[in-house]
Amino acid sequence: MRTYCGKLSTKNISETVEICGWVNRRRDHGGVIFLDIRDRHGIAQVVINPDNSDFSLAESIRNEFVLKISGTVIARAAELINPKLSSGEIEILAKKIEILNTSKPVPFQIDAADTSEEVRLKYRFLDLRNSAMQKRLRLRSEITNYMRNFMKKHDFLDIETPFLTKATPEGARDYLVPSRTHPGEFFALPQSPQLFKQLLMMSGFERYYQIVKCFRDEDLRADRQPEFTQLDVETSFMNEAEIMQIMEQMVSGLFKYN
Repeated sequence: MRTYCGKLSTKNISETVEICGWVNRRRDHGGVIFLDIRDRHGIAQVVINPDNSDFSLAESIRNEFVLKISGTVIARAAELINPKLSSGEIEILAKKIEILNTSKPVPFQIDAADTSEEVRLKYRFLDLRNSAMQKRLRLRSEITNYMRNFMKKHDFLDIETPFLTKATPEGARDYLVPSRTHPGEFFALPQSPQLFKQLLMMSGFERYYQIVKCFRDEDLRADRQPEFTQLDVETSFMNEAEIMQIMEQMVSGLFKYN
């Protein structure tokens, strides 16, 4: 059973574990090879001794190779503890190493702070390996999860409505999607998710919400892109003060949660 690198600690000492991840850094110290293996939970240090049957294989490993390693968790010497890592008090003494994928030399260091945005976007799959970028995506996931739990607690249903719709006269131009089965006809991508609110309100779904994409074919603004995500809340039988009270509770709880 796989163990996450960043979740290893002194509680795992003497256990045999299997980790999978990317080589964040490789160091060769007088015949002993050290690998920092990275997954989405953090980094764990792996030690490969010369008497290991896979030592010659380890010599070919470079940064950003994808590996599967099994070994025994051991405590680091006191002077070698790394307080910057959650797993900094332990390391893994490798027994078996498997290269799942190799990597060409990367065009920039994953953790470099001075890489231009143009290069980062060109190699987006590398940029997203950066711990700062992964932290942001985890935060977004946690925010979305909190919002869903909050809305469920207040009896709002999560209802998905269609993306391919009829064009509606609004402030921005629609993005159009041609129909293969009806030549000359088009669908429009919704500028806002409220298009179906009247139908749902009349159907008795008095409280529903969506965390949903919106599409607007308009010039960029500081807070607006051609596609963006918004929380849309629709309800019947509530006044303005009641709606604002619920939204204030959600926003204040969100800041406390994070």
